Parts: sequence; structure tokens; C-alpha cells
Amino acid sequence: MAAASLSRLSRRATTSAVAAAPSLRRLLSATSTAPAAPSAPPPPPSQAAAAAAGADRVRWDYRGQRQLVPLGQWMPKVAVDAYVAPEAVLAGQVTVHDGASVWSGAVLRGDLNKITLGFCANVQERCVLHAAWAAPTGLPAETLVDRYVTVGAYSLLRSCTIEPECIIGQHSILMEGSLVETNSILEAGSVLPPGRRIPTGELWAGSPARFVRKLTNEEIVEIPKLATAINDLMQSHFSEFLPYSTAYLEVEKLKKSFSIPL
Repeated sequence: MAAASLSRLSRRATTSAVAAAPSLRRLLSATSTAPAAPSAPPPPPSQAAAAAAGADRVRWDYRGQRQLVPLGQWMPKVAVDAYVAPEAVLAGQVTVHDGASVWSGAVLRGDLNKITLGFCANVQERCVLHAAWAAPTGLPAETLVDRYVTVGAYSLLRSCTIEPECIIGQHSILMEGSLVETNSILEAGSVLPPGRRIPTGELWAGSPARFVRKLTNEEIVEIPKLATAINDLMQSHFSEFLPYSTAYLEVEKLKKSFSIPL
């Protein structure tokens, strides 16, 4: 009896499962062919992420480098028509006279003594000018670059005096108390030791620098012409870095193109 009842129950379960199989297959096929629901849009960035991005932009736009750095009571003085590149740094007792130019990456550090850049003189890229408390010669330890002097790129000048119309070649080093007299040239890569003097009208070179020869009259005449040529080149840079924006120039051009009175 028990065996017969178990066999009848198993046959009923098999019959119901077979009958339900088509409906299960239809349900599975319908589920597999149904289109997927559209994905939700990504959530908007949080306020913290937006603030972090804004802070990065601020750090990139305003990197903290200052062109003129006051030290105590001393503030760099720059003439109206002198050009100081935006990447240059002038600190402390620095005076830049008319027509002079300080190019990109140069540093004039007048924290210990004065630094003076004369009329139409130029200090080119990546130069460093600074001064000591005192010079071994007993003369004032300030750094003086007089008028029509060209200081080549990557040069280092420390408490030295360069008289008018001289050329200092690039990568040169002038130490404390050194003196370059008028109409002289120091070749590139030279080192002028402390207290050394280059007499007027001579060409020196080497490390340490030594006398090479006398300059010709033609070479002496060309020295101020080089400074004047750099001054002319400076004018094109000067107009791009006025104390105020130059956007008004573009506005005036647009007004003229549309015949709008200025």
C-alpha cells in the first residue's frame, strides 16, 4: 500500500512539472529578450571635489612668485620705462634706472647691500646679482652695473662694479670687490676673483680671468650698440606687460571693424 501511494505521488509531481515547463521556458525567454533598463546618469561631483579642483587651479594660476619683494624698509625701485620680466625677482635695495631691462628668471637680491642697474643696461636670463656686507678692497660692497652694460645669461655678480659700456659674457662670475673699467669685455665662462681689476679697453678671459689683448676702436664702438639693440628688443616685450590689461586694444579694433565710435 505504501509503495503504491508513493508511486502515485511521484507520477503526479512529474506530470505537474512537465505541464509547467512550457510556461517556465516562455518566462525565461521573455526575460532574456526584454530590453535593459537605461542606466542612471552619474551623480554630480561633490562640493569637496569641486573645491579641490578650484584650489588646484588657484595654485597653478598664482604660484606665489613675486616680482618686487620688499625687505624691511627697503622696496625695489623700478623706473617707468624700465622693463622687468614677470619671471624676474627684485628684492630689497634694488634700483633699476630708465631704459634698463631685467630678463626672465633673473634675481636681483639686495638684502645685504645695494644693487644698481644703470641707464640702458641689461641683465639677461637667469642671472643672479647680490651683495655682501663688505668687500675685501675696503670699497663699498654694493653691486653697480652702470649704463650701457650687457650682462650675459647665467652670470653671477657679487659686490662688484662694472663701469659704463662693458660686456660681461654669459656664465661669468664676478666676485667681491672686482672692478671692470670702461670699454672692457669679459669673455663668456670667465671667473674674476675677489679684488681683481680689468683696466679700460681690454679683453679678459679664463678662470681665473687673465689679460688677452687690447680692444680695437671698432670693438669699443660696438659695445654700446649692443646694449641699444637689446633696449630696442625690450620695447616689444615691454608693451605686453603693462601695469594694466591690454584687452582694451582688442576692443578698440572690434569697434573700428563695426564702425562703432570710440
